[in-house]
Amino acid sequence: MVLMKVKFDLPKRVKLAQGLWLMYWLAVMTGILVFSLGLFFKIELRKRSEMMDNNESHFVPNLLILVGLAACGVNVFGGKVCHDSLDALKFTKWKPMVKGYLMGCFGFNILLFFTALLCFCMQFQLYFSLAEGLKNGIKYYKDTDTPGRCFMKRTLDMTQMEFRCCGNNNYRDWFEVQWISNRYLDFSNDEVKDRVLSNVEGKFLMESVPFSCCNPGSPRPCIQHQLTNNSAHYDYDHHTEELNIWTRGCRESLVAYYGGMMNSIGGLMLLYIILEAGVMVGLQYLTTSLETMADPENPESESEGWLLEKSVKETVADVIATIKGLVGQSTPTT
Repeated sequence: MVLMKVKFDLPKRVKLAQGLWLMYWLAVMTGILVFSLGLFFKIELRKRSEMMDNNESHFVPNLLILVGLAACGVNVFGGKVCHDSLDALKFTKWKPMVKGYLMGCFGFNILLFFTALLCFCMQFQLYFSLAEGLKNGIKYYKDTDTPGRCFMKRTLDMTQMEFRCCGNNNYRDWFEVQWISNRYLDFSNDEVKDRVLSNVEGKFLMESVPFSCCNPGSPRPCIQHQLTNNSAHYDYDHHTEELNIWTRGCRESLVAYYGGMMNSIGGLMLLYIILEAGVMVGLQYLTTSLETMADPENPESESEGWLLEKSVKETVADVIATIKGLVGQSTPTT
């Protein structure tokens, strides 16, 4: 018993083929968009890779690039089949491939769903990766003459200015590390000497932040040193006054930025799955309507198209039996 049978005549088949051709090219354009977004996402991650604890976060953009390229190839093929479907001679060469192509499209839709799922789930991994990476970045901020860390200061300063953030969790993270290199400290100065000697690890710690934490929109000149010392500044109370530095942590800002990007891409992938499912259904109806024409030599003859040749239960049973048969053939006999 066929599932969801529909009667077709020549005008209906022509409209279906033309509509599917347009939908396939829309899918090709969407594939190009997915490829471009994957490339952009990869570039954005690479720009701040020094502040991430691992490189596993590049798996998702790499997968998006691969999926985008595959989508272009898959849908160009489908568009060509639809274009040639109304010419009996041209369609003959595509007819044996259609069933395998539709099965491949089903597998491709599963890959699209997996990619969308990864886009939503990757945010948790990115959160922990940035937490550790930013912590190390702040610690190595001063190492401008150490190979492998030379550009950490520049990267962190640019990030804090671009994303209007300061520190990992907040600006107080800078109080816990020595972010000024010993090269620029005057150890003959009593104040510097006392700070270093008073610290168990011999570090020069102070309640200050780098210039990149300053908020240029503040009407008051930036207070970046002795932030918690009210007596060091005129008419100043760090408990009540809004500080003229960024108070939001960079981890929160970066997770919000990358998270928004990944949510948008994940949503696009789900919409893309709907589009791909639509063209799959349309192609199935088109090919079955061409195969069941009452008079194949008369293009105006009526025909019937269907979604499945058997019921869902019978189709699933056939698929399972086919998979078992393939597994049985691949298993070596002893």
